[in-house]
Amino acid sequence: MSISYQHAIKAIDASIAKATALGAAVSLAVVDSHGYLVAFARLDRNGDMIDFAVKKAKTALLFEEVDDRLEIMAVRTGNYGQRMFGFTKNVLTIGGAASIRDLQGRVIGVIASSGGNPDQDMDIADAGAMVVFECDQTCGQE
Repeated sequence: MSISYQHAIKAIDASIAKATALGAAVSLAVVDSHGYLVAFARLDRNGDMIDFAVKKAKTALLFEEVDDRLEIMAVRTGNYGQRMFGFTKNVLTIGGAASIRDLQGRVIGVIASSGGNPDQDMDIADAGAMVVFECDQTCGQE
């Protein structure tokens, strides 16, 4: 099962609202459960992070979830250069992506944000991923 275009746009819209509230100019990418781009948005003032957003989404999909244990350690130690990484199943992957799951908990896609600071990117991606809980019973099954 993969995320539909309709639900991908819903995730993008939620992420845009969060980015706007945070004042972050980001690029957003949603990939389906096979890693193919479904939807993309680039906010004004952000042209440098287009490929990075897509790569973040694909990387997060590879590991099916994003775990922020390494990022939390980096924040606590103040090593901001490492804050862009999250630790996932013993492999480093770039933070700022969130898995989108259907009502049964299966990964149907990933949304990634790139262009804000690491905390903003994570909050923005999470905002988009959370809209799945507002979906009806057909979420991801179209």
